[in-house]
Amino acid sequence: MAKKHGPVVPHLTDAQWDRLVAHGVPVDVALGDMLFRTGDRWYDLILVESGAVEVVRDALPWVGETPIVTLGPRTFVGELGLLNGQRAFLSARATEAGRMYRVDHAALQRLMAEDDELCDLLLRTLWARRDFLRQGPAALSLKIVGTQRSAGATALRRYAERLELAHTWVDADDPETAAHIFEHGFSRSDLPVAIVQGENVRNATPGQVAEMLGLAYVNDDDTAADLAVVGGGPAGLAAAIYGASEGLRTVLLDSIAPGGQSAATSRIENYLGFPFGVSGDALTGQASLQAFKFGVRVFAPCEVAGLQESGDPLTLTLADGRLVHARSVVITTGAQYRTLDLDRWSEFEGAGIFHAATSLELRQVIDSPVVIVGGANSAGQAALYLAANGCPVRLVVRADGLSSQMSSYLVDRLADDPRVQVHTRTRIAALHGGETLEQVTLAGDTDATVDCRGLFCFIGAQPATDWVTQLERDEHGFVRTGDDVRSLGPAWAALRRSPLPFETSLPRVFAAGDVRRGSMKRVAAAVGEGSSAVASVHRALADVT
Repeated sequence: MAKKHGPVVPHLTDAQWDRLVAHGVPVDVALGDMLFRTGDRWYDLILVESGAVEVVRDALPWVGETPIVTLGPRTFVGELGLLNGQRAFLSARATEAGRMYRVDHAALQRLMAEDDELCDLLLRTLWARRDFLRQGPAALSLKIVGTQRSAGATALRRYAERLELAHTWVDADDPETAAHIFEHGFSRSDLPVAIVQGENVRNATPGQVAEMLGLAYVNDDDTAADLAVVGGGPAGLAAAIYGASEGLRTVLLDSIAPGGQSAATSRIENYLGFPFGVSGDALTGQASLQAFKFGVRVFAPCEVAGLQESGDPLTLTLADGRLVHARSVVITTGAQYRTLDLDRWSEFEGAGIFHAATSLELRQVIDSPVVIVGGANSAGQAALYLAANGCPVRLVVRADGLSSQMSSYLVDRLADDPRVQVHTRTRIAALHGGETLEQVTLAGDTDATVDCRGLFCFIGAQPATDWVTQLERDEHGFVRTGDDVRSLGPAWAALRRSPLPFETSLPRVFAAGDVRRGSMKRVAAAVGEGSSAVASVHRALADVT
């Protein structure tokens, strides 16, 4: 592979190579020298002028060391983890002596900021390599073992997929694998299990995996960020990207993984520039890559539990007690999914009840009957997506019809799709099943108990603002900003100004996207608000410099 050119091993011109090595520190490497090891954090980008480097997945308890690729002269060694601080999950050693260059993280960021051509080449290559590694033996460095209908396993898989982690999923209910997976020293009661570099993590959570991979929050130099963005949906990603691209030291904190509710949308058809539609996870995946490009530090899962507004910098308190210091904060926490008040609801969430319709959920219900509850665009898009992939769909709405909340193009397509049955003036009355959801009872114009492998709930959301009760909010919990702020505390008198656009009742604390009172609750609008909020951030920071 090293002798071929392509997205994983790109061709470099003489001029490109010369500019690239100018950012590195030359080193003479002997045969067998280790250039980085599994577990290293902030390892260097290695430029190979002469000699050769073999990249391997280290031996695991059940399988020996596996070569991944050998890279020769005029190539470079590294993958996407170089940009976001993920610990190395592969090792690299010299198989031929030669002259090489080390480019540390700070130099790599300078390179990407100063040279657009090399930045694009590196970014495309690192992304392509991550995609390549996700498909091969490197993916055994993180194994997730669980059952398809487990809420805990679903959370782990969603985390791994949203962060594009190289990983392998093992279904404990698959007869072909069930006989072997428990040879690793754990039992069914330990599921889900994450096996990280051969180490079993029983009843694993995304937070535990993040700690082991180096993706949990850590302040490497104890320096306050210029901007902390809380929430990784479209508004948060836009704020982080614009902030970092304009020179602000930026961190992005999300309680699950970047993407927010938009990542749960199977198809967005009215977003500018995508005439054929785009899936929410594809859109936010590309936005996350942009964030890495500009040096945003992305931490997830990273739940923010409180805000201390006094002093400069501001202080965010994480759920685990760690503190994040920042000179400004943009809140883009969006909204939390509403649920139905039904017995066994919490029991079935993740085990038959879902709030998203993506490929992850589809794999759990494919070719099986499903019920969707909700009358807005997200419900209509989910119905069409699931029906197109073999699921008989019942769409349940309390209203007399769909046109009051749903776009006309979706209403027309649903009416023309024989695989979708629409039940108006109907509600979900009961849930039935053993360990997983099996049936639901409908009541209203339709009174029946129907088979249901998956209940997809799209009945709206409420703003996720309980952690910032000191901010002025409306009666529904949405944050007031700008001219909408009604009462100003003493801090404003000293500033001699009113809140800027998107600024909340606390100076240097902003809100954008669905969490903000008056927002449009659309992806494009959220992106616009997040980027526009950064203009106000610059003006506010000028007051304290």
